[in-house]
Amino acid sequence: MMRVLRTPDSRFEHLHGYDYAPRYCTICDRDGTELRIHYLDEGPPGAEPILLMHGNPSWSYIYRKMIPGLLKSGRRVVAVDLVGLGRSDKPAKRKYYSQARHIEWMQTWLKAMDLKQVTLFCQDWGGVIGLNLVADNPERFDRVVVANSGLPAGDGGTKALRVWQFVMKFLPVFPLKTAMTRAVQAKDFNEEQLTAYRAPFPSLKYQAGILAFPGLIALFPDNPGVPQNKAAWQKLGRFSKPVLTLFGNRDPISRGLEKLIHQRIPGATGQNHKILKGGGHFIQEDKPEELVSEILSFLEVYPRTAPDQPMECKSKEVNNGV
Repeated sequence: MMRVLRTPDSRFEHLHGYDYAPRYCTICDRDGTELRIHYLDEGPPGAEPILLMHGNPSWSYIYRKMIPGLLKSGRRVVAVDLVGLGRSDKPAKRKYYSQARHIEWMQTWLKAMDLKQVTLFCQDWGGVIGLNLVADNPERFDRVVVANSGLPAGDGGTKALRVWQFVMKFLPVFPLKTAMTRAVQAKDFNEEQLTAYRAPFPSLKYQAGILAFPGLIALFPDNPGVPQNKAAWQKLGRFSKPVLTLFGNRDPISRGLEKLIHQRIPGATGQNHKILKGGGHFIQEDKPEELVSEILSFLEVYPRTAPDQPMECKSKEVNNGV
């Protein structure tokens, strides 16, 4: 079984703009290890769910500027922390992490939450994992919004992405400050916000997940994630529900990936896709108001077709709070 770490709750106290009650759902890994996954669940329980999925090395904190605007629409907003990040449990060794395992963890969580008629907003690794969820569970998703993400399948990716993967092979510590300050374009990004991104990782031993992620990117044909992403592309080739892309023009990591989505997913045809000027890789920090506006406009064009009452997380443990 895996050895698992849990960040102390004290690390998450008094984070500016992030005053949301933590909720937890415990799942079991394939080897029987229990993993506690953290998520936010705001708004009316019976309302239409918007699922927010982040990337590396961020966590649900990155959605703090978007959640209030989405809630004003009367919808339910769920923001999950990937395993190894945020307030979710952190398997302690890099070897525990794989793309397939990340997808399995989120598949199990999605089914435990019994989320249906979902509007997914996903960015970075949240997109890789999220699009695989859509491919495998198309009946649970009504709409998809992809920001600065895609499904690499051995085609090499952008130059910036190749360089990032190569450099991270040799770093024993994740360069979180450098990664965030260089990638975030928002002028108001400051030390207080950087502290919040550091919060999940009180020491190096908590960083196995964020250190593992770069090597998992399926850039080259021999990467274990390639067959899974190719299979997902095939399934998404039959996904005709609405798909929208909102990319930043200052993100060298994902540049051009939106075109593959437009070409390969039927639901992306004819949508009002946007390249947001001034948006970097962590576009939620840079363009939160514009993202909310575009998402809500998208929802108005494709309203919910039928009501559905969500169920509680069907897991061994459900903990609303600490």
